[in-house]
Amino acid sequence: MSALRFRNVDAETTDDIGTWPSEALAAVIDRGLVPDWRPVFAEIRRSPWGPVARRVERCLSWREPDGAGTLFRLAIQHARDEADRDDRAAVAARVRAAVERAGTSKAEFAASVGTSPSRLSTYLNGKVTPSAALLARIERTADAPNKARRSATSPPASSTPSRSASVPGDTTPCASP
Repeated sequence: MSALRFRNVDAETTDDIGTWPSEALAAVIDRGLVPDWRPVFAEIRRSPWGPVARRVERCLSWREPDGAGTLFRLAIQHARDEADRDDRAAVAARVRAAVERAGTSKAEFAASVGTSPSRLSTYLNGKVTPSAALLARIERTADAPNKARRSATSPPASSTPSRSASVPGDTTPCASP
C-alpha cells in the first residue's frame, strides 16, 4: 500500500479489508492510488456479492460519478459476470456428468427428464442453465438406472417381495405379496 492513512477511522490500511468500515473504503476510493485499490479489487473478485463489494457499492452511491467510481463499478460488474460464467460452467459440467452416468443417448435422457434434445444441448454447453428443480431431476434421473443396476446385482434387503408401482404404458406385472 501507499502512504494512505485513514483519518477518524478505527482501522489501519494493513488490517483485513473485511474488517474495514465503509469510511475506510471511501477513503481508499477517494484518496487512494492503484496500489491501495488492488487489495479491494482482489476481495471483490474473491466475493463479488460479499460484504466488501456491497459496502463499496454503498460508498459509490454517495459520491458524484468520477473515474475512480467508474473503475470500482466496472470491477464489481466484471467480477460478478465472471462468477456467473463460472457458475454456468459448473452447472453444465454437472449436467454433462449426469448424462454420462445415465448411460443413455442424449435424446433418451432429454425425454426422461421432460425436456427436448435441443434444450438439453443448451444445458450441456452452458448457454442456458436449468432451473434448480430441473437440475435436481436431471441428477436424480441419471442416478436411477445406476441404483436399479446395483439392486439387480445385489441380494434383496428382505425376504418380503416389494410391490412395484404401476406406470402408464408399463406391461410388467406388479409383484404380489
